[in-house]
Amino acid sequence: MEITFGDNKLQKLCEQQAVAQKQLGKVGARKLCSRLADLAAASSVRDLVAGRPHPLKGDRAGEFALDLEGAKRLVFKSANDPVPYKGDGGIDWSNVTHVCIVFIGDYHD
Repeated sequence: MEITFGDNKLQKLCEQQAVAQKQLGKVGARKLCSRLADLAAASSVRDLVAGRPHPLKGDRAGEFALDLEGAKRLVFKSANDPVPYKGDGGIDWSNVTHVCIVFIGDYHD
C-alpha cells in the first residue's frame, strides 16, 4: 500500500527512529515501526490484521486506526482519488490502497 503523511512532523515521527522514541517511548516506537511495515505490505486496508484495525466514528468518521501502545493510535484516512465508497455511503476500505497518516497519539484526551 502507498503511504503519505498529513504533514512533515508526522513524516519525521514515522521515518526517524530517534524522534519516534522521544515522543512515543521505546515500545511505542517499535510498534509504530511494525504498523508502518504492516501498512506497506498490505494490498488494501482490509488486509490489515495486527493492531486491532478499526474504522473511527464521530468527529473522526472517515478515518481508520491501528493500536500502538496503551491508548496511542496510528490514524489514517484514504488518499485514493477518488475515495472508494460503498452503496451505503461508507468508505469501502477493501478498495483503499493509498493512505495518508493524519495523527499519531491518544485522540481520547
